[in-house]
Amino acid sequence: MTNWPNPLIAGFYPDPSVVKVGTDYYLATSTFEYLPGIPVFHSTDLVTWTQLGHVVERPGQLASAHVPTLGGAWAPTIRHRDGVFYVVVTDAMGRGMLIFSATDPAGPWSDGTLIDGVHGIDTDLAWDEDGLAYITYSGLDVTSGEDPGKHKGILQFTVDLATGIPLSQPVSVWSGTGLKFPEAPHLYQHGEHWYLLIAEGGTERGHGISVARGDHPYGPFTEGVAAGGPTNPILSARSTSRPIQNTGHGDLVETPDGGWALVMLGMRPTGMTQAFSALGRETFITSARWENGWLAADPVLLNPRPGETVFADDFTGAALAPEWIGVRRYPAELATLAGGAAAGRLVLTGEGSTLDAEQPVLVGVRQQNPWSSTSVRVGGVAGSGTGLGGLGVRYDEDHHYEIEVGNGVVTARACVAGIRQEWTVPLAPAHVVDGAVTLGLDTVPPDASSMLSGLTSDVVVLSVGSGADRVELARVDGRYLSQETAASFTGRVLCLYAVTGEVSFAAFRYAGTE
Repeated sequence: MTNWPNPLIAGFYPDPSVVKVGTDYYLATSTFEYLPGIPVFHSTDLVTWTQLGHVVERPGQLASAHVPTLGGAWAPTIRHRDGVFYVVVTDAMGRGMLIFSATDPAGPWSDGTLIDGVHGIDTDLAWDEDGLAYITYSGLDVTSGEDPGKHKGILQFTVDLATGIPLSQPVSVWSGTGLKFPEAPHLYQHGEHWYLLIAEGGTERGHGISVARGDHPYGPFTEGVAAGGPTNPILSARSTSRPIQNTGHGDLVETPDGGWALVMLGMRPTGMTQAFSALGRETFITSARWENGWLAADPVLLNPRPGETVFADDFTGAALAPEWIGVRRYPAELATLAGGAAAGRLVLTGEGSTLDAEQPVLVGVRQQNPWSSTSVRVGGVAGSGTGLGGLGVRYDEDHHYEIEVGNGVVTARACVAGIRQEWTVPLAPAHVVDGAVTLGLDTVPPDASSMLSGLTSDVVVLSVGSGADRVELARVDGRYLSQETAASFTGRVLCLYAVTGEVSFAAFRYAGTE
């Protein structure tokens, strides 16, 4: 297949790993400081995906309550053997290297078995012909505090999956071609050889996928040039003008028609110089093939799904939809779904914290399209209401824009690396309908009337009211909420939040286009 939809899964879904079980496919991605952690998706054709749930759905599975930004669930690998699904992952700056298991990929998953004494990231899981389990990983220690920032290349050990006890000492198996940050290893047996796929060049514009092969799962591994094979990296968008950049961190899978594909992360930088990726790292796919005993891959081509992306939630279900996430806390810890005559409302109770906080009172969904329109009706903030809260878009604690209502005023706010600007207007009677206020947050193309204005990714528009009563408070440059500027490993999250009092939300609407 050559016309894969790309992005395959849009928005902040980085570091994808995929496994084929019979005629079914299961895919998992990183979540960092957001909870629930590690979403699991299902497909029967590698094209259409449905989220089944999350690996991490309850306290204790990760040590996420106070993990620093950039910490949390890093780069899971999902695999299956003898009726059991496994996810190996590093809880960076938290518990460490973990093994989760489940007989149903929808969950529940285990509490997570700690691999004690081994520190690294981007863990992979494979078995040899005798059933011995190998964990191959990238030697960057983000849990013990020893040798901070030192990279030890690609390492490997054998393990008892039931106990997490290593059966061998970690040994170096390959350090790549000399590019920076050899990471994201995945090990496969194909034909008479074992293949080690890694990412190198850094997850920025130099990102790429390289491959080596050996006769055993432990190597020794030789790259293609030395063995008459292709030049590494076998896939990279670096120094090209392709609309999908930073392609790397790939996982190989057999396609339904018996071919091969690589699922990987990438970014869609926009602006005149392709400088700013507002949506962060997303999941993409491309066709692969075997040529003369070596893996080859096609360039990753942009092919957005047609039509409009719509996510609407009237909060009438028994529980929140799986798309909703929180920061270091679970949405179920923060949000209440009103019942009875008040049904159709999500209620958050403020704790005095703002979006600057480590644990804001917030639930959010990922922005999935470059151009989007989001709205929500906010109650408990007008008349006798004492609530203060609103609608925002967050990259991390230091980078967020929001529109907030309460105390008789509406405030639009932009927070960028400690720099703050606000625009405030009185709450007009026309904006209060049945005790609620409609807030809007749109992302629109930049003004292309000049070269300077066309350099940015997008413009974020913050507004109050709807229809003829809509008032636009601010238009804010979107480049400061991008991967390149904020530098966090996540992406934009559209969020509902409360600062003080009881704030209710109804009729959440997101519509996005390409």
